[in-house]
Amino acid sequence: MELALFDLDNTLLSGDSDFEWAQFLIGKGILDREIQEAKNIQFYEQYKAGTLDIYEFLAFQLAPLARHKREELDAWHQEYMATRIRPIMSQKARTKVQEHLDANHLCVLVTATNSFVTGPVAREFGIPHLIATIPACEQGQFNGLPRGTPSFQGGKITRVEDWLESQGLWWGSFEQSWFYSDSHNDLPLLERVSKPVAVDPDDKLRQVAETKGWEIISLRN
Repeated sequence: MELALFDLDNTLLSGDSDFEWAQFLIGKGILDREIQEAKNIQFYEQYKAGTLDIYEFLAFQLAPLARHKREELDAWHQEYMATRIRPIMSQKARTKVQEHLDANHLCVLVTATNSFVTGPVAREFGIPHLIATIPACEQGQFNGLPRGTPSFQGGKITRVEDWLESQGLWWGSFEQSWFYSDSHNDLPLLERVSKPVAVDPDDKLRQVAETKGWEIISLRN
């Protein structure tokens, strides 16, 4: 048995799904452009710099989910997929995922972005399993808070290992394991698998990948 883990934002996608979701809501007039866009860009820069406070970010990013009914959010998400996400799903990324699926590898999308935003994206790629930050719900409605450990930095290892255990598996269950990522924020999980792959990496990750002799690829069209 072999395991293939995929980061989403700027890895399988040629962009960031969380950022695009906020920009989509701004474009529809649901969020205030001046306030939301400035904070959105600020958090994105912190993420790239490795200084993001994930709980501060989630308090900001999950808040819009709590202000609208799930039916309304689902309808918006369909439009978001069509206008924001499918255009940044490259054929190279689809092909890479399909290679692992065709080889009967256990394929999992592992992302810090919340599961409401990323669940349909995982299904679009054909990836059967999703490990994402979970937005908490009360009586079927999002409450604006995360539930459990966010799937971010070292939290990705915690979440992956908890999920493997729930499947009756552990790292030793696999002859080989891959993790594809673009970001130095994912170094903890990249260093945990047997085959780390840097995908269109940021400068910090590229430096580590070159030093350690990791594979470096591009999934851009």
